[in-house]
Amino acid sequence: MDAYYNCLRCMNKRVRILTVDGKQYEGTITDVDRNNVYLKTEQNGRVQTSAFYPYGYGNQILTLSLFTLLAIALI
Repeated sequence: MDAYYNCLRCMNKRVRILTVDGKQYEGTITDVDRNNVYLKTEQNGRVQTSAFYPYGYGNQILTLSLFTLLAIALI
């Protein structure tokens, strides 16, 4: 649950997220639920990620499971 509350605290702020498998993601947290954090990412106008995009958000919202988060930092 710490990841959930940390993500809530960082809502609408730019963050860097490190996952347990060593991947890093940067973006703005747009939403958090009990299972996932939703990160709006932009890299030179293109998004390059292997995550999936729910709810028809298109290619700018990255869904990460809270269970895979290792660290989150404001940037």
